[in-house]
Amino acid sequence: MATHTLLLNGSYEPMGVIPWQRAVSLMLGDKVVVLESYDSECRSVGFCIKIPAVICLKRYVKVRPKVKFSRKNLYMRDNFTCQYCGVHANKLKYRVQDINLDHVLPRSRGGKTEWTNIVTACIDCNSKKANRTPQEAGLKLLRLPVEPKFHTMLSVPLGTPSTPKEWKSYLYWNVELEQS
Repeated sequence: MATHTLLLNGSYEPMGVIPWQRAVSLMLGDKVVVLESYDSECRSVGFCIKIPAVICLKRYVKVRPKVKFSRKNLYMRDNFTCQYCGVHANKLKYRVQDINLDHVLPRSRGGKTEWTNIVTACIDCNSKKANRTPQEAGLKLLRLPVEPKFHTMLSVPLGTPSTPKEWKSYLYWNVELEQS
């Protein structure tokens, strides 16, 4: 059974992914239009409805959602790559889970745990840097850490087997359409 629903703003821009139960609640509250449904159904004593796969808010919401600050999203922002030496996780002798998160300005020197002060680093570079700044350790950042925009993070999993086929028409705006 499908567990998530793609939520679009009134302008058809992707806003996020929500649990299907929340989507049904929005649907019953007449807040959204269902654009696509899964084959699975939600049944109760009084009715039976198809699980919504893609819903669109009836009104445009001006709020831009923020990307959740998490280990997974940091890995995606940095493309599973050490931001000091540029080695991708696939080329390391470690597992992806062994990639470290490094404070550019160490916490002991007032560095904060936030998007603009944390980068992914391989174990070797993180050990070399230790409790110093990159300059003190003789390292250079390949890219400055920034807070990602929502649409950048949303596009990362596209094209993977886990992206439901019902969503693809609403996510792929920059690809050439197939001709029949």
